[in-house]
Amino acid sequence: MGYQADRAERGMKITILFGGTSKERLVSVASAQALHRALPEAELWFWNVDNAVYPVQSKTLLEHAKPFETPFQPGAAAIGGIAEALDLARDDGRLLVLGLHGGIAENGELQAMCEARGVPFTGSGSAASHLAFDKVAAKRFAAYAGVTSPSGIDLADAEAALATYGKLIAKPARDGSSYGLIFVNAAQDLVAVRNAAATEDYLIEPFVTGVEATCGVLEKSDGAVIALPPVEIIPAAGGFDYEAKYLAASTQEICPARFAPQVNALIMEQALRAHRALSCRGYSRSDFIVADGGPVYLETNTLPGLTAASLYPKALKAQGIAFVDFLHDQIALAERRART
Repeated sequence: MGYQADRAERGMKITILFGGTSKERLVSVASAQALHRALPEAELWFWNVDNAVYPVQSKTLLEHAKPFETPFQPGAAAIGGIAEALDLARDDGRLLVLGLHGGIAENGELQAMCEARGVPFTGSGSAASHLAFDKVAAKRFAAYAGVTSPSGIDLADAEAALATYGKLIAKPARDGSSYGLIFVNAAQDLVAVRNAAATEDYLIEPFVTGVEATCGVLEKSDGAVIALPPVEIIPAAGGFDYEAKYLAASTQEICPARFAPQVNALIMEQALRAHRALSCRGYSRSDFIVADGGPVYLETNTLPGLTAASLYPKALKAQGIAFVDFLHDQIALAERRART
C-alpha cells in the first residue's frame, strides 16, 4: 500500500498550524505559505496573537503579500483557544505540521500540550524543544557532546569582560530570528544590555570574529540521521539580524559553504553532535561562527524557518532532497511516533 493511500485509509487529517503568539509569527506565515504550496491537500489553522485558532482558506494564505512585514488576517471565525483547537485535533484525528517559530510554539509548551492529548506533530518533542530553546542550557548540553561554544559572561562582569575581549555580543537567552541582538563595542552599549536584561534573560558572550554559518540535521523516515551541507552567510551589513535574514536583498547565503572540506565536515559533525545531545527529532538547524580556530557553536533551532527563502530548504536542495519529500518523511515520522 502506498504512503498516501495508507494515510487516507487511516483518515489522518494533515493540518498546517502556523502563526503563534511570539515575535516570529510573521516568519511563520511565510513558512506556512511554502508548506501549503508543497502540501496543497493540508488544512490550514492560524494561531493568532489573541491565542485563538482560526481555519484559513488556501486563497487567503497564498495571496497574503509581504508576510515578513504585514500581519496576517485569517478572515474566519475562531475554532477556539489553542487548547480547544488541540482538543479538536485529537477528536478529528489530525496530524499537525508545525509551521511555527519561537515562543511557546518552540519552547516545548505547545509540544507538551500535544503530547498530553496524543496529537501527533512534526519536529522535536517537548523536552528537547524546551532544552534547545534555552541557549544557556543548550550550550551546556552540547558541550557534554564535545561541541565548542563561547563562554557565557555574567552581566555584573560584562564591563571587565569588554576590557578583556574588546567586543561582546548580547542576545535574548530564549528567542529566535536574531531578535534583540546587541553588539557591545563600548561601555555605553552596556546600558542597552542592562535595560534589555531588565525585562528578559540575556546571554552575553565574547564576540567571535569569523564567518557565520548554519547546518541542518535531518532524521529520515528510514531512521538515518544526517547532516545537510552547511550554509555560509554573508549579511548585507552588520550582523545576521531579522532585517538581514528576511528583508535585505544583498544578504548572501551560499550552500554548500565555501569553507575548506575539513571545516565543512567539522561543522556537520558538530551539528549532529548538538542534535543528538539535545535529543532533537525530525530536523534541526544549528548555528556557528567559523573562526580561525574552527567552528564555534551558537545555538540549535528545533523549528527553523521553512520559508521559500529560509536556510534549511536551501540545504535540502543542495542535498538533492525535494521539499515535498522532506515533508512527507516528517509526517511519516510523526505518525510512527504517535503509534509507539
